[in-house]
Amino acid sequence: MTLTVRLLAVPQAAPMVRHAVREHLGPDGHPDAELCVTELLANVIAHVGPGTPVTLRVTGRATRTRVELTDPAPGVRPVPRCADEGDESGRGLALVDALAVRWGVTHGPGSKTVWCEF
Repeated sequence: MTLTVRLLAVPQAAPMVRHAVREHLGPDGHPDAELCVTELLANVIAHVGPGTPVTLRVTGRATRTRVELTDPAPGVRPVPRCADEGDESGRGLALVDALAVRWGVTHGPGSKTVWCEF
């Protein structure tokens, strides 16, 4: 079963995507997936721009879950940063890397998808 949600990447969408992931995965869901989808959304907002149309896809259930966020900016590649102690941002992909079994980026015609698996 796959959950697909199309939305605009705006800060107000973060609670909605977390809720959608939680509802899809059920009571034994994966809180790390909720956190990671929020980080992926925040990256689109920060690096592609607020209001960018995105598509969230969640496949699987609690025992094996894949979260994908697709945006229309294939040239804007997510790059993990080494945030300094005083930095207020720059830790999102480090969190995804720490929480997910694996993560990556795939490119399509006119889009990119950042995905992570749990």
